[in-house]
Amino acid sequence: MDFAALGVWGLFLSAFISSTLAPGGSEVVLAYLVNQAEIPSGLLLSIATVGNTLGALTTWLLGLWAARRYPLENLHDGKKRKAVQAVRRFGVPILLLSWLPIVGDGFCFAAGWLRMPFLASLLAIALGKLGRYAAIVYLFS
Repeated sequence: MDFAALGVWGLFLSAFISSTLAPGGSEVVLAYLVNQAEIPSGLLLSIATVGNTLGALTTWLLGLWAARRYPLENLHDGKKRKAVQAVRRFGVPILLLSWLPIVGDGFCFAAGWLRMPFLASLLAIALGKLGRYAAIVYLFS
């Protein structure tokens, strides 16, 4: 069995899952793999960023879908309402913080709900995720 390939796929899945509405720990997986030094750090950084970004875009798409079924006026959940208000106030740049625990997923969901421009959202999400993972690679190299 090729353990390097297993590590890369494990990192991708961990990054994807932790960026959806489910909890995860991709930072720990990335730190471990970087510390092992068997796989180039640049490849690990890319895999984690792509996986986490795709997970966030899944949440963005769920927000878009939810907006079609449930108008904002029917939103009673205080946390979701606050996320929508924050995204309305700060716009796409708030998605640079999509990597933050707890609120980051809400920002992505709210951005989809509010139909923020897809490409701008993708860019902001990816840059935020890249910055967070780059810091982890730097710290554990």
